[in-house]
Amino acid sequence: MSSAVETISCSKVDVPAGPEPEEKAKKAAVPAEHGGDAAAPINGKCGEAAPRCHEEEEEDEEDAPKVIDLGPMVSIKEQLEKDKDDESLRRWKEQLLGSVDFNSVGETLEPDVKIMSLSILSPGRPDIFLPLPVEPKAKGVWFTLKEGSPYRLKFTFSVSNNIVSGLRYTNTVWKTGIKVDRAKEMLGTFSPQLEPYTYVTPEDTTPSGMFARGSYSARTKFLDDDRKCYLEINYTFDIRREWPSTS
Repeated sequence: MSSAVETISCSKVDVPAGPEPEEKAKKAAVPAEHGGDAAAPINGKCGEAAPRCHEEEEEDEEDAPKVIDLGPMVSIKEQLEKDKDDESLRRWKEQLLGSVDFNSVGETLEPDVKIMSLSILSPGRPDIFLPLPVEPKAKGVWFTLKEGSPYRLKFTFSVSNNIVSGLRYTNTVWKTGIKVDRAKEMLGTFSPQLEPYTYVTPEDTTPSGMFARGSYSARTKFLDDDRKCYLEINYTFDIRREWPSTS
């Protein structure tokens, strides 16, 4: 089976959007997984002013957080300047923000999140490091997992400019054009800091059995409460009877 890995970094630039599963089912039998599998080329855009991942299905709209008007967004520097004569309030703000590099936040309102590394952890196996950035239009399966194996996902990312609220990870998986899994993981709210953050998901298990084995396509996205998209990857992966050889 042919597979493609495609990455989209939505940072106020026009980028291609991912293929819809219905289109894939019509055009070609390109598979998917609970972690990702075969995906077709993508068309579409993330918006320039407020980059967003393209909508997958109606349920994405239903699952989207309700938008609450919290007033105008202000920079961290401006927040710190407010009530600066109140020593207790200033200390509380600095404690809330954690290890922020106050000299580098400036006047920027929009947070910037960069996904630095992705890896798959499975007990008794070497960690699987997924290369970033992904080479555009790369061919081949991105990774292979053994059926019935426990695993965790590990993300390393940096936050700069401003606080990012409600950063989350979503992963949708198809097999032969049929959606078989959709996972969402709330990572949390993070303030800017020099050191990268690391997040490890709860343990999950790959499916097993004759019908579980094969090739899958998947779409992984990282976005925030405003549905601003920081990274979108379309890729393929396999689930096999055994782990691939590491030699």
